[in-house]
Amino acid sequence: MRRICLTLPTNRPCAAAICDIGEEADHAAGHFGAEVHLLILDSSGKDAFAEHAEVVAKARRAPNVITHHLDETQQRDFLRRAIRRSGAAEPDLLLDLMLPSGVSYGACTNRAFLIAAALGCRSVHRRDSDSTYQVLNGETVFPIHHELTSLGKTAADAAGGVSETVLDPAHSAKPVAMVGSSFVGELSVDIGEMSRLDNGIYHDVVSLWAPRHWSDEQKRELVEESFRGAGTDPFVRDRSTLTHVDPMRVDMCNISFLDEVYERVPLPPATDTIGSDYFLMHLVHDGTLPGVLHNRNIVNHYTAERRTDAGFMAYQLRFTKFFLSMLYFNFIYERMAAAGAALLDDDFRLRPETVAGLARQSAGADREENVHRLEVIERSYRRLGGRYAEFAETLASRGRQLLEEAQADIEHFALLTEAWHSLVRASRSTAVHGADASAGVHGPATSGGAHGPVASTAVHGPDASAGVHRPATSGGVHRPGASTAVHRSSH
Repeated sequence: MRRICLTLPTNRPCAAAICDIGEEADHAAGHFGAEVHLLILDSSGKDAFAEHAEVVAKARRAPNVITHHLDETQQRDFLRRAIRRSGAAEPDLLLDLMLPSGVSYGACTNRAFLIAAALGCRSVHRRDSDSTYQVLNGETVFPIHHELTSLGKTAADAAGGVSETVLDPAHSAKPVAMVGSSFVGELSVDIGEMSRLDNGIYHDVVSLWAPRHWSDEQKRELVEESFRGAGTDPFVRDRSTLTHVDPMRVDMCNISFLDEVYERVPLPPATDTIGSDYFLMHLVHDGTLPGVLHNRNIVNHYTAERRTDAGFMAYQLRFTKFFLSMLYFNFIYERMAAAGAALLDDDFRLRPETVAGLARQSAGADREENVHRLEVIERSYRRLGGRYAEFAETLASRGRQLLEEAQADIEHFALLTEAWHSLVRASRSTAVHGADASAGVHGPATSGGAHGPVASTAVHGPDASAGVHRPATSGGVHRPGASTAVHRSSH
């Protein structure tokens, strides 16, 4: 039976999201016969976590859906044991990179990757909770339908399950390594207000993520495309393309990767940096691995927290650090694009040592380009006034620190990539749930109380029998489209 990990990282209340992503898990189990590990990585506060736990405990999931709801203490326990088993150098630093105190979009997904390896999953399918799934004629449009149709097949075998193929036959023996789509609705980055206040400043700021040597025309085109996803048109009918998927056409709220991708190279673990979790999209594309781009786009919306003063300041910091990270990522991306298929070995597997080497090389890039970025942001935000001017004041005092952090982030990515093979290997033989497995694991009922295959020691630890809750499913087999919406929750 195919075993997959459908994951929802969150640091906010999202009970509705947890209810509804369960419907997608049911769809995967019911339509594809998959064993679905629904992994909720929950960094929310005590009250929100308790509410989430109640939702999970009361859910009546389909057979072969097992829900793992882990708080940060449980996640840290698993990571400590896996890191210790790996024998990797600098274990304390690795633990901090995997579960930092600050927000890290890459780190939360890296935790899902290692836990998926521990669970024996062949793929990871990520969703977030600040958006909803589309609905057509009363049926929810689940992205996982396209993901499980194609992911892991050779390109030659996947061709029959898509609307069109735009892929050279030379790639037909390679596996479909990524299946994804984008979003409709709000911009993925909350900067629409800036555009309304001053479109010229919007252009000046957004163009900062381009390589500095790009022409004005290239920068203008980038600004027009940036953060807009798939526009606003609603879903009408399925469309899917087998191709080398352009990273600008997919979003991490609507993505799936084959294990041969995420078990080879992790995501950058940078903290307080939007876009840090998009690296593997570029690597799959530049490494000439096939993918499928479909149109089951997720509907993006903003949470109320971003509208508060504190939320605004935190978000602008993440936005600024995104621009600073591009000094290093543009260096890496240009060289990955030039390397092409050389990023793969003879068995079409990614070469992590090449990625780590490029990351280390990039760390030596001249910071003058980033000094310029900070100057443009500070000057532009002062002109915008209000809260933007207040944020500009923080840049004036923290500029040097942010430059140091950006360089350290890419150096840490190199270090994590070098240790990743040993971490993945160790995770495969590390119990997700330690000695006390009585909380956080929920699955369907089985006759006579027997536990399914996932209740092995390697998954749940020595006391698994008390911790695998399998609520009754009589009459509860999922009907496709029974849900009206699935929310996403960005970490």
